[in-house]
Amino acid sequence: MRLPARHLLPVALASTLLLTGCFSGASAGGDGAGKRVRVAMMQPPRSGLSPLSDDAFKLSRWSTAETLVELDANGDARPALATRWQQSGRTWTFEIRDGVTFHDGTRLDAQAVVRSLTRAATAAPKPRILDGVTLTAKAVDAGTVSVTTAHEDPLVPQRLSSPQLSVLAARAYTGKTVNPVGAGTGPFELTKVNGTSSATLDRYDGYWGAKAKSPGIDVRFVPDGTARAAALRSGEADIVEAIPVSQAAVLDQDLITEVPMPRTNTLYLNTGKGAFRDASLRAAAREAVDAGALVEGVYEGRADAAEGLLGPALPWAAGLRPPVRRVEAGSPRGAAITIGTYTDRAEMPEVAAALQQQLQKAGFRVKLDVREYANIESDALAGEFDAFVLSRATVLDSGDPAAYLYSDFASDGTFNLSRFSDEAADAALRKAADAPVGDARRAAVIAAEAAVLTRDAAVPLLHERVIQGDAAGVEGAAHDPRERRLVTADTYVR
Repeated sequence: MRLPARHLLPVALASTLLLTGCFSGASAGGDGAGKRVRVAMMQPPRSGLSPLSDDAFKLSRWSTAETLVELDANGDARPALATRWQQSGRTWTFEIRDGVTFHDGTRLDAQAVVRSLTRAATAAPKPRILDGVTLTAKAVDAGTVSVTTAHEDPLVPQRLSSPQLSVLAARAYTGKTVNPVGAGTGPFELTKVNGTSSATLDRYDGYWGAKAKSPGIDVRFVPDGTARAAALRSGEADIVEAIPVSQAAVLDQDLITEVPMPRTNTLYLNTGKGAFRDASLRAAAREAVDAGALVEGVYEGRADAAEGLLGPALPWAAGLRPPVRRVEAGSPRGAAITIGTYTDRAEMPEVAAALQQQLQKAGFRVKLDVREYANIESDALAGEFDAFVLSRATVLDSGDPAAYLYSDFASDGTFNLSRFSDEAADAALRKAADAPVGDARRAAVIAAEAAVLTRDAAVPLLHERVIQGDAAGVEGAAHDPRERRLVTADTYVR
């Protein structure tokens, strides 16, 4: 049960005291150009800020490491360290931007790109973006790189936008480790990392693009959400990521920005056995769910009720979505079901408990099984539950939702919690996976979504938002649904 806001204030004040002084290196005066940006981040580095791990997204959010390609709001590839590219069968050729230097002064060229991509492609384990992908990079000449995959892959440019495939200087690759300090190409140079407590970045005046407006970034890792919120309230931090829903209500709302995430809370229904093998009972469950009540009750209005599997973080989806033909709901007649979920995300048990009440009201008998994710995933994948509540990223590192849809709903999908197997849906999912990028692929993705929803393999509940805090003097902070950008060259503190 959540504490009333007035009970949270003493906790927040205590957290402020714990945080006091952790940004002591930041400039507190002078004009806007002289102020460093103080950032409070949620998760400390887990792999020494290696770009081959999820730590890569921190390097991207600090604008220190860059990739060949970046993505626009629709997930289409745009030039970054590569200026143009073209496909010929299994091979893509990329022209490397001229005049780029790494933070150690060495020059970006084709060999540097090949070094970084090869290290990623041969890593054990591979970066997530290359799961199931065989990739070989070769220098065609000093300014051109070819990238070849085992099979034709229309998503190669999108894959190369992943922060896990950042291009770093040779100095980063020593032995088995990858050290990004002083090795990026972005507007800020990573100059110091203090374990899992802090990081320091300074403006890189040799940047190939527009000069950063701030002289640097001072990062502190603050896992406690109450402490992060307190840092914003007290003025200890300029930008605070991932403010908990429970804390957002007690902050100055002018300092809060809510950004739709490409993440959907979904009720997966087991179509392979048990009560939900019956399509009419799946339809009954879908009709019993009140997503609006979940948004208001569990997320305190800071989420979006789902109309499909893909939410507002993909702005093109709603305009393409056709009406979905539905199976007529049957009567539950006391059918017994077990819903599984996990404790790792604070809202999941609350969502499951609310669903239990809604489904019981509709005539189901509902039992809950709630555990840590590590202890429940194998049972979920084995089909041990009648239903499972999951918060699921709908665009993976390529920025493309086709991979998520195939993984979760194809008959041979690797994360098919619904045990779903349908010939029409499989055909639609294959078409989406193979479609060329752009409008044709987006249309195919929406058709695949419809094929899944028509059969009620899953009930989309809501789309989460990330809550970011920006102090009153902050200008130009990024509010990125994919959480790849936070402080950019345009960010500064007045």
